[in-house]
Amino acid sequence: MKYVHEFRNAELARAVAAEIAELTDPNRHYKIMEICGGHTHTIYRHGIKDMLPEQVELVHGPGCPVCVLPMGRIDDGMAVAERPEVIFTCFGDMMRVPGSKGSLLEAKARGNDIRMVYSPLDALRIARENPDREVVFFAIGFETTSPSTALTIQRARREHLHNFSVFCNHITLVPPIRALLDSPDLTLDAFIGPGHVSTVIGCSPYEFIPTEYGKAVVVAGCEPLDILYSILMIMRQFAEGRRAVENQYSRVVPWEGNQQALRCLEDVFELRPTFEWRGLGSIPYSAVKIAPAYAEWDAELRFAVPGVRIADPSECQCGDVLRGKLKPWECRVFGTSCTPEHPLGTLMVSSEGACAAYYNFGRKAIDKSEVSA
Repeated sequence: MKYVHEFRNAELARAVAAEIAELTDPNRHYKIMEICGGHTHTIYRHGIKDMLPEQVELVHGPGCPVCVLPMGRIDDGMAVAERPEVIFTCFGDMMRVPGSKGSLLEAKARGNDIRMVYSPLDALRIARENPDREVVFFAIGFETTSPSTALTIQRARREHLHNFSVFCNHITLVPPIRALLDSPDLTLDAFIGPGHVSTVIGCSPYEFIPTEYGKAVVVAGCEPLDILYSILMIMRQFAEGRRAVENQYSRVVPWEGNQQALRCLEDVFELRPTFEWRGLGSIPYSAVKIAPAYAEWDAELRFAVPGVRIADPSECQCGDVLRGKLKPWECRVFGTSCTPEHPLGTLMVSSEGACAAYYNFGRKAIDKSEVSA
């Protein structure tokens, strides 16, 4: 398969890793954050961490949109899903995310009409097929998935589908990066920029990172060689004494992004003044809501969503993992009372969650004595 097998070549991976080792200063520690949850899973699925010098530390950031959604928004969605006139639709990884009253999957087991879909267009089809029901789509994701939601809302207006609405939880990437960089208790040297988000927004939005904060950024794809080569590009920047935004994923990501998708987002959405993130608190202008021109398709207005705020379980340390302060296996409940079968937090549920990556690809076997050593 083109652009997949070529980027999983073990011989090339070893050669890139050797070049990274040559550029590594043995007396220096390098802390690099990957923002994309897909990167995290690739790193542990393919053993990339074990190919790097011990001086190079990879830190996992808030790149999983399911993981950063606060519990209150789950409960808001649940309040809509439990209405008898509603068919509630969402992506599969949202079904098991715990709220204060359980998950959507548990609500479905109680008899509520909650359906998994693969696309917002699936929800639109359900609305056509059920004109006597209210169909709500639980929209979630960074700029990667928000264009598909925007296009679906535009299509609903063209088709005059008035029994369809969207509970919008789309978030934007740049504000949480700035919040992390402004955090006094987290020191980073560089970022591996997310490939999928960047296919929409491009690379230019990251230019403030080297300009204002002096950190390197390399936008990378999600295959093993993509990530290894992006780390090599970062190490070359260090060796040359420069900091810049570079695009390793140029086969897919245009520097200025997808202009048609960006125009669609501008038409359908507007920035929220503030939005709560799990583990990061409220961040100004870090999420979008449906613009007034499309208010008829806004589930938050149609159903008067409660807008509750709920703290995470005290024993769960998802927030510290999302901020890069803890590795997943350093969480006190990781692999014990928090597992994929019985998750306490979203990072163990989502297909992009860092805890799920560690658990599924062998990190659960780490000896806890290593943490205290």
